[in-house]
Amino acid sequence: MTKADIVNEIAKNTGIDKASVLASVESFMEIVKDSLAKNENVYLRGFGSFIVKKRAQKTARNISKNTTIIIPEHNIPAFKPAKTFVVQVKDGSQKDKK
Repeated sequence: MTKADIVNEIAKNTGIDKASVLASVESFMEIVKDSLAKNENVYLRGFGSFIVKKRAQKTARNISKNTTIIIPEHNIPAFKPAKTFVVQVKDGSQKDKK
């Protein structure tokens, strides 16, 4: 499902015009990105959390040059689904197999 599909679905379900829905979706995504960039997690009860994870420093190898490089500690964005979300997805995948 793409962003356009999400906008169409929300517009169809709510009766709000697509331009307003697109602006809302874009605004939501911008707020989430800005919050994570400030190292602030975003919690959506019943859906999940957008969190910042810290990756530890590690040593990597450049095989073509046969050298070792150090990748410094850095932050990455991550999504942690809520338990109800996980259960719903698991139940859905079980129905598909039957």
